[in-house]
Amino acid sequence: MKTKVITICALLTMIAATSIAQDSGKRFGLELTANGLAATSDYGNASLGAGMGSELNIHYRFMPHLGVYAGWSWNKFSSDQSFAGTDMDFEETGYNLGLQFNHPLGISTVSYFVRAGGTWKHLEIENVDGDIISDTGHGLGWQVSAGLEIPFSSRLSLVPGVKYSSLSRDVTVDGVKTSSGMNYVSVGAGLVWKF
Repeated sequence: MKTKVITICALLTMIAATSIAQDSGKRFGLELTANGLAATSDYGNASLGAGMGSELNIHYRFMPHLGVYAGWSWNKFSSDQSFAGTDMDFEETGYNLGLQFNHPLGISTVSYFVRAGGTWKHLEIENVDGDIISDTGHGLGWQVSAGLEIPFSSRLSLVPGVKYSSLSRDVTVDGVKTSSGMNYVSVGAGLVWKF
């Protein structure tokens, strides 16, 4: 019985190691993610409701567990009452760039990732007709995230995760400047295709 358990454990270890070794040749990844958002602070006096967003990133792994990511994201919050008026949408769009650490969980093919990076984004305030009331212009922000990478195959994986983002931008509406930060947590899941 003991020999069978050791043999089975050895075979599972070899299968997991083979899967990880096969994956190591793929240095690039393309990731598409959908997110649910929750603001951690008001923007000016605007109480932001729950939001939604999406993100497209490309990854390049330059060391066994370390790589870079770059991409574009869109996030939208709504507010019934704000300094800009009633029923306004706050849309944040822009670019992401950072480092990603990815490491297997034990002998499993599932791995965890941790990311930290900067953003170059702007915030647009839109009314119910979709007209832009104000645009902050692009500026620097930052983000940190963590999650899991669960492979379906050697090329395709599910990537659930959580992220915190922060962007401080001044906005001018009707000649009145408001200084505030767009700070939020996003929880989402995406797919990454490795090549």
